[in-house]
Amino acid sequence: MIRHSFAFAAAVALALPAAFPASAIAAEVEIQSAGPVIELSVYESVTAAPDLVTIGAGVSTQAPTAVEAMRQNAAEMQRVIDRILALGVAEEDIQTTGISLNAQYDYDRPNQRQIFRGYQVSNRVSVTLREIDETGAVLDALVSAGATNLSGPSFSIEDDEAAKDLARKRAVERAEQRARAYAEVAGYSGVRILSISEAIRGNRAVPETTLRARAADVALSTPVQPGQVNTGVSITIKYEMVSAQPAG
Repeated sequence: MIRHSFAFAAAVALALPAAFPASAIAAEVEIQSAGPVIELSVYESVTAAPDLVTIGAGVSTQAPTAVEAMRQNAAEMQRVIDRILALGVAEEDIQTTGISLNAQYDYDRPNQRQIFRGYQVSNRVSVTLREIDETGAVLDALVSAGATNLSGPSFSIEDDEAAKDLARKRAVERAEQRARAYAEVAGYSGVRILSISEAIRGNRAVPETTLRARAADVALSTPVQPGQVNTGVSITIKYEMVSAQPAG
């Protein structure tokens, strides 16, 4: 099911400006305006079911030396990656998003000094899943493989161009309806477009949450509800108010 939402803002210039530029990728085009100009900003979104989900998985390890901490972390992270690949995820859908190495200290309050405790290494990957129904099972498998922190899921639409095209069409239709209404109130019979500009809105509308878990905590498959995501465009259109030419 697809839902639509829109918003608009309007500004009317009753003076007679000489020209208003319209921007394009390759060149600028100036269209002369003889009548009053109205500028409308319209946002139109389309809501649809997602077909992609992104989750984050990470491993943190501690050891007395930096070399040992890195070695342990590499071994544990490799187990997690191997498990992801075994689940059928393609290598190009797995991306390392961060590796950190930090010294760890305890604070000795009586002596007011820091005591070196060792090193901590964290390694995280971002995983894109194309089978949303398997998200819960994948999260459970990652924890079982040794992942100590998870983030997400974040849902999106892989190819939202069709949805954006629909949003564009509806945004232009609504803008024209509103512009004609303003023109009628002002005593004009119609409008003509002077310029159109567009801003794209992303389709990853679901915020990420973070989960820290141990394998022993996972009893049942984690329930995941994909819900809906929004994708849309925001357009700004300038119209000139015009009057019908008398029949000659």
